[in-house]
Amino acid sequence: MYDFYGEFKRTIRLKEGADYDFLYNYDKESFIWWNSEFENNSETENMSSFFIASKHDGNIIHEIEIPFEQRKSTVLISPTNQNLTWRPKYSSIIPFHDHWIFVEPSSDTIYRYLPDNSMIPFLVRTPSVQSMNPEVFLFPGILTDQYYFMQIQKKEVDFDKRTATPSIKIMYDKQEKRIFKYNVYNCDYSTKKEVDMSVPTINNEIAFYQRIYADELVEDYEKGELKGSPEKVEDTPHQKKY
Repeated sequence: MYDFYGEFKRTIRLKEGADYDFLYNYDKESFIWWNSEFENNSETENMSSFFIASKHDGNIIHEIEIPFEQRKSTVLISPTNQNLTWRPKYSSIIPFHDHWIFVEPSSDTIYRYLPDNSMIPFLVRTPSVQSMNPEVFLFPGILTDQYYFMQIQKKEVDFDKRTATPSIKIMYDKQEKRIFKYNVYNCDYSTKKEVDMSVPTINNEIAFYQRIYADELVEDYEKGELKGSPEKVEDTPHQKKY
């Protein structure tokens, strides 16, 4: 561990056989993380999915087990090239208000993890992922008080063409209690520039964001794809800034 100035502070011990994926601040004394090692390691198949560990020494404070019948990995390995793998893009831990959403692909239930260390169901899917071959997974993304943006992903890949079966984007409207297919576009563009709603932010004050790199923004501006007129803030013989 290092401070913000790059100075070494201390080393923490990691849990043997585990992989620290999706590691977030849980509180001032601990962090929360999802163990992805069991995805492709049969020896850790029975290891817990989620952990809360001390920031001081790495000791496990809570092991959080998600009940399911049989472990279902989201990872596909090419039958002809073991180095070629595929894994869908999703988040297993999603902060939502004062609690966390836990997504265990092997479980039909997506859980809320509450501040008192208890769990209650958040969503329950049907039919069961345990009955499917190939499996079809449900992954939540951006969550708000009214809308739950999610994706349905089939575990199916054409490794020769390096393409996976496209995901199906769905949104649950909690107020209307209906499910829709959706597309979200950035209204600052004259073209239909789609916004990715599959990866949540870790800031509870911001529902989602779109990252646009500077070179892409300049290119889109030069192609006339941005709406509105730029406000000139500086004009020098060497450069113009907008």
